[in-house]
Amino acid sequence: MENTESTKPGAERCENLRWKGLFIDAVQDPSLASGDRLFWCHTTQTCLGPDGKIADDEECNPTRPCYRAL
Repeated sequence: MENTESTKPGAERCENLRWKGLFIDAVQDPSLASGDRLFWCHTTQTCLGPDGKIADDEECNPTRPCYRAL
């Protein structure tokens, strides 16, 4: 089975999830991924979402009440 974007972990990201890579004005090169795992919620401006749980690319998904689809 082919691994498409919709089947990758974290593919359903919340519109409020932020990370440093969003602010780099360059073409993304997957071979240079920093992997720093520094995420924050745009709503709370902290590493926790409005529901008090961690904000990251795996946890910010449709199961959370604060999730907003892209």
